[in-house]
Amino acid sequence: MPSRLSALDASFLYIEEATTPMHVGGVSVFDRPRDGLDYDRLVELIEQRLALVPRFRQKVRHVPGNLARPVWVDDPEFDIAYHVRRSALPRPGSEDQLTDLVGRLMSRPLDHSRPLWEMYLIEGLAPASAGRGSGKDGRVAILTKTHQAMVDGISAIDIGQVILDVSAEPRETPDELWMPRPEPSDGQLVLDAIGEAITRPTEIVDNVRVATGDALATVGKVGRAAGKVLTMARTAGRRAPGLPLNAEISTQRRFALARTDLEDYRKVRAAYGCDVNDVVLAVIAGALRTWLMSRGEPVGGSSSVRALVPLSVRGEGDVPSSATGGSLGNRVASFLVDLPVGEPSPLVRLHQVTHQMREHTDTGDAVGADTLVRIGGFAPPTLHAVGARAASGMSRHFFNLVVTNVPGPQFPLYAAGAQMLEMFPVVPLAKGQAVSIGLTSYDGGVYYGLNGDRDAMGDIDVLAGMVNESLEELLDTLRQ
Repeated sequence: MPSRLSALDASFLYIEEATTPMHVGGVSVFDRPRDGLDYDRLVELIEQRLALVPRFRQKVRHVPGNLARPVWVDDPEFDIAYHVRRSALPRPGSEDQLTDLVGRLMSRPLDHSRPLWEMYLIEGLAPASAGRGSGKDGRVAILTKTHQAMVDGISAIDIGQVILDVSAEPRETPDELWMPRPEPSDGQLVLDAIGEAITRPTEIVDNVRVATGDALATVGKVGRAAGKVLTMARTAGRRAPGLPLNAEISTQRRFALARTDLEDYRKVRAAYGCDVNDVVLAVIAGALRTWLMSRGEPVGGSSSVRALVPLSVRGEGDVPSSATGGSLGNRVASFLVDLPVGEPSPLVRLHQVTHQMREHTDTGDAVGADTLVRIGGFAPPTLHAVGARAASGMSRHFFNLVVTNVPGPQFPLYAAGAQMLEMFPVVPLAKGQAVSIGLTSYDGGVYYGLNGDRDAMGDIDVLAGMVNESLEELLDTLRQ
C-alpha cells in the first residue's frame, strides 16, 4: 500500500496559497573547475544519488472525495530534465543579478502534479574579486527548492545534501535500476481509505479538518503528537509589536545575502560567555535597529522585534547511539525572542538576548551545534524548513519574523569535483510576514539569506548590508 502523508505534511499542501508557497530553498555557490560541474555532469550526479532519496521520485496522489490524506506514489513519468534546470546570468554576472534571479525563481510555486522539488544550475556568475571563488574559470550557483511536505524534521535528507562529498573525488554509489511501482487506481485508493477508517476511526477527524481548510488546527495537534515541540515563551501572551515587518504580502519575492566570518562570532562568545547563536541574534537586532531608523520608523528605548527562533532539542530519553543510527528524532522547540532594537548599546543588546535565550535553554535539552553536525550531517534545508513549519502554524500576531540558524561542517564540501564556497538559505515567508532570515555556518563563514516580499521589502539589500555593520559594532567592544 502506498505511504500516506502524515496530517502535518498534508496540511502544508492545503494551507499553501499563491502568496505563501510552501517550499524551502538554498543557494550554493561553487568554484567551477576547468572540467567540472556543467549541466550534464550535475544531472548525471543526481541520477546516481536519487536512490538515497527515493521520495524525490514520488508525487502526491489525492484520494477521491478526500476520504483520507493523500499518498506518495512513484511517478511513472519521472523526468529528471524537468526537475534539474539550467539558467544563466547575463553579463557581467553580478551578485545583484544572482539575487534577483533567486527571488524570481523562489516566487514560482512547485507543480503539485510532479515530485515536489526543483534544482537550478545557474551559470555565468562572475569570478569573485578576491578570496574565495576567485578562480579564472568563474563560479556557478545551484538553487534548490523543496516542498515542506517532503521535509519531515531534522533527520530528513534533502536532494541538495546528497550531491555533496567531502572530497573532490565523488564517492562511489551503487548502480540501481529504478522501476516505478504501479500507480494505484482511484478505486484502490478509496478501498485503502475505508480500511484505515475502520481500523483507526480517529483519523477521520484530521482528514475532515485538513480537507475543509482547518489545517492549522491539525498542524498543532499532530505537531505535538510527533514531538515537534512548540515551546511558547511568556511573551506569547502579548501581541507582537506593530512593525513594517508585518504586512499583506504579494506573490513575488526579493532575496539578499550577507557574508560574515565565524571566527568573529567566536571571539565575542569567548569574551562575554554566551553562545554563538546569542551573538547571531544580537547582530540581527543591531541590523534591524539601523534599518528601522533608516526608514524613519520610531525606535524608542523599549522598542523590540519579536523573532521566532527554532532550536533542535533533546527530548526525554533521546540519547543518540548506534542503535538509533545517531538520530535525535524530529524534536524542535521554537522560542519567541524579543530582539531589543531600541537599545543603542551593542553590548547591552547582547546581554539582553543572552538572558532570554538562557531562560529557554537552561533545561539542558538544547542540542549543540557540534552535535547537530555530527548526527545530521550538512542538511540546512531540513532544519530551516522546520522553522518555517512552526511559523506557518502560528498566528501572525505572535511574532514579526523567523530567524533560523543551522550549523554546517567547518571543512569544504564538493559537488562533481567543484568546491562549494558558500551556502545561503532561503526560508519561506509565513502569512503576513514581510521578511525571513536564515543563516548557515560553513567552512569558517556564516552566510545569511534574507527572503522578503517584493513590495514590502524594496530595501531588503539595505537590511542585508547592515548585518556586517552590526557585527562590527560588537567587535569594537572587544577593542575598547
